[in-house]
Amino acid sequence: MKKTLFTGVATALATPFNETGVNTKEFAKFIEYQIESGVDALVVCGTTGESSTMTLQEKIDAIKCVINSVNNSERKIPVIVGTGSNNTNTAIQTSIIAEELGADGLLVVTPYYNKTTQQGLIEHFKAISSSVSLPIILYNVPSRTGINISPETCLELSKIDNIVGIKEASGNISQVAKIASICDDNFSIYSGNDDQITPILSLGGKGVISVLSNVAPKLACSITNSFFKNAASEACYYQLQALPLINALFAETNPIPVKEAINLLGFDFGIPRLPLIKCSPKLQESIKSILDQYT
Repeated sequence: MKKTLFTGVATALATPFNETGVNTKEFAKFIEYQIESGVDALVVCGTTGESSTMTLQEKIDAIKCVINSVNNSERKIPVIVGTGSNNTNTAIQTSIIAEELGADGLLVVTPYYNKTTQQGLIEHFKAISSSVSLPIILYNVPSRTGINISPETCLELSKIDNIVGIKEASGNISQVAKIASICDDNFSIYSGNDDQITPILSLGGKGVISVLSNVAPKLACSITNSFFKNAASEACYYQLQALPLINALFAETNPIPVKEAINLLGFDFGIPRLPLIKCSPKLQESIKSILDQYT
């Protein structure tokens, strides 16, 4: 039986930048806020963290900051590092570095742009998994990468000891159901879409890797905590309560809106790096109005 890396809410952390790189002082404050708010894990250097625009040194700085902050806190929660790339060798090297720095697990996205076959996906993830001993969560987000991990490919990859689950952001609930049906309990399914947390939990999902929890961690945790105490109607209530905020956070490309929302909470996260830009004034006003309803 494979060990579950986490159950509940993992925040897909946004990254604060300044003129010199990662603003580690502000990042440490934000991580403390996340831990105190009750999240169950933290994901650093993912899509929301703008990993595609970060240098290797910036990634190392961000990873160290999160790990040190968790190690210095009273609650020791798992730190999961995004190490995916469309260059298999780059993904391997980054995964090795993450393990050496003390990460608890890896989140590895499908190779984008190259658009390999399903067999190519299997070979790609096999190569990465064999280079480290850390548990790996696959990340399926075809809207960004142009490629989908099929349920049959999930089944094949679930046979690898340290591939322990998938972040499912295809939006296809039927596909999630099939993955749950053909993969056994050794393969954890996590929602990659904040508006589908409760539906995926109902299919046996273990939790969510969340953008929402950057700005409303307690609300996100209320969804999963309610479900796991067998209060499905309560989980549904919180899911629907969160929907206006979730919609606002995805009204423009992630992480444009969430960085604006984090700034409105009083943190200094700056603006996204090009090619992403600051959110539109109209959305800024909308986010502010909606946030006021949750705080």
